Amino acid sequence: MKILVNAVHFTADDSLIDFVNKKLKKIETFYDKIISAEVYLKLDKGEKSAISKKLVEVKLYVPGNTLFVKEEGSSFEEAVDKAMEVLKRNVKRYKEKNNDVGHKKPILEPIPVEDDEV
Repeated sequence: MKILVNAVHFTADDSLIDFVNKKLKKIETFYDKIISAEVYLKLDKGEKSAISKKLVEVKLYVPGNTLFVKEEGSSFEEAVDKAMEVLKRNVKRYKEKNNDVGHKKPILEPIPVEDDEV
């Protein structure tokens, strides 16, 4: 899986980028067909608050779809943890939904034929 980490309105240090990469690698254990991931780490400065919110947006590209998660927290680590929990649920749901295709019972069931009728 290819991972792209973008920091918006600040410069992310290597430890934060490594933290994000490590968390995303764990998501790959739930579904191995993930193509790539884009992570946006944003500082959102509110007008009324002196404290800036930390936002994390994750786009996960899987075959035929894109999963998107947006979370915020008081630190980037907290926001990433929240986003990964939601993403884990979404990936599991996506995998279950796509694995069920073609495993349904046939509409018509074959009728057994006895030897006497033939």
